[in-house]
Amino acid sequence: MKATTVELTAEEMEGLIHRLETETLCGDDLPTIKAIIKTYLLVIQMVQEKKATIKKLLRMIFGVRTEKARIVLTNTALPGRGAETSKDSSKPRGHGRNGASAYTGAQKITVAHPTMSSGDICPGCERGKVYPSPKPGVVVRITGGAPLQSQVWETEKLRCNLCGEVFTASLPEDAGTEKYDETAGAMVGLLRYGSGLPFNRLEQLQQSMGSPLPASTQWDIVDKAASRIYPVHEELVRQAAQGNIIHNDDTTMKILAMIGNNDDERSGTFTTGMLSVVDDKKIVLFHTGRNHAGENMTDLLRKREPQLHPPMQMCDALSRNTSKEFATLLGNCLAHARRNFLDVEDNFPEECRYVIETLAEVYKNDKTSKQENMTPFMRLHYHQAHSGPPMKQLYAWMTDQMVSRKVEPNSGLGKAISYMLKHGKPLTLFLRAEGAPLDNNICEQALKRAILHRKNSLFYKTLRGARVGDIFMSLIHTCKLARINPFDYLVALQKHSHEVLRDPRQWLPWNYTVAVAALSA
Repeated sequence: MKATTVELTAEEMEGLIHRLETETLCGDDLPTIKAIIKTYLLVIQMVQEKKATIKKLLRMIFGVRTEKARIVLTNTALPGRGAETSKDSSKPRGHGRNGASAYTGAQKITVAHPTMSSGDICPGCERGKVYPSPKPGVVVRITGGAPLQSQVWETEKLRCNLCGEVFTASLPEDAGTEKYDETAGAMVGLLRYGSGLPFNRLEQLQQSMGSPLPASTQWDIVDKAASRIYPVHEELVRQAAQGNIIHNDDTTMKILAMIGNNDDERSGTFTTGMLSVVDDKKIVLFHTGRNHAGENMTDLLRKREPQLHPPMQMCDALSRNTSKEFATLLGNCLAHARRNFLDVEDNFPEECRYVIETLAEVYKNDKTSKQENMTPFMRLHYHQAHSGPPMKQLYAWMTDQMVSRKVEPNSGLGKAISYMLKHGKPLTLFLRAEGAPLDNNICEQALKRAILHRKNSLFYKTLRGARVGDIFMSLIHTCKLARINPFDYLVALQKHSHEVLRDPRQWLPWNYTVAVAALSA
């Protein structure tokens, strides 16, 4: 819709209003009234889009606690669609404390009874005998300290008063051979790339705790650790290429050494996050550099066994997220499509409510399939039976909205509907392919590791720094998804770096404990 320029003086406008009130319009008034109405509609549309843009910007800056339908839909329910009931307010809130079983990494200390032992006469009844209870008493104590603690070993020196020879005591075995051992490399890497703590902040913390650790030294530590653990990362890349489902997405990431580099045609740098589902295991990979997600996807699929079928790919609808060289069974993120309607819900409450509630029904069906441990085959048929009809009805409604011109195509609602209609096939892949995910949320959650780094550290200094970050982030987040302690895993990889280099397949997060046990036997 385009506005037509109409120039009216105040007197001419008053005259037009008078003729409207007295119903004495002339033929020349019709084009003027049409132009005024078109301009009004255009201004209203621009205001609505501006409100949606500001709302989206505020969500980007301050975040959003939830996108659940029962929270975002505050208007009355549509006819035939009851509003979602709120949670039972009478349910008591949790106290937020952790039980003793949650402290899996704590040191366990057994305290024996000071005066009694198993088999002694009971001092209470003086007839029975006491025996150990199957459940001991448990008390948790937590102490503080620097993330990296230092020890100063003072070795006694004895000097002969006659010949002057000096005899120095040898260090005990538990003193180690290196100033910064494997646990230091694991801890610095975990804080830096797992929790987003910049080197300079850790330096300040260590200095205040009386255990100095300069930022430059921290880099040397993680760089050395990365050179020991990289074979496992390469093995994870190889295995991820064989995945059944591969999620991918990317985000911008600054690398100082590549700014102003005229040798490259592309000026931007990005971090791509990829999550590959291999059987029942999830592998997370990060790659930082010039390439977009689709180009990194191509590099990954080059390592795929040629006899395997094309994998299922889940991403948003950007063309740069797909490979130009390898075919995949493409699925697009339903959460992205849904979010377009959330952005304009204030301006089109009834229409957006219908879409959001329909998609909520689909997600509810998917949750049911997980709760009942359905196989991919059963899940597919369950979605076809329960999610297929409402999705078919939704697409018919959206098509009618556009064909019958009930919605302005350039409005926020029109753009949201156009997006779903344009990408309808990949958005509904879960109705045709076994195991197809609904959205790309799991990959976006993994990519938050890189976003946290960008938020706290702003940039990488060099490509080598980005490479080290990618290695640590990949291993740390893969461990978290596998419910493996990443600190213990990183320590084990460094301690057994020679064995890791010989056969990295035996040192993956889900099987490394077997390799450690075999070496100890």
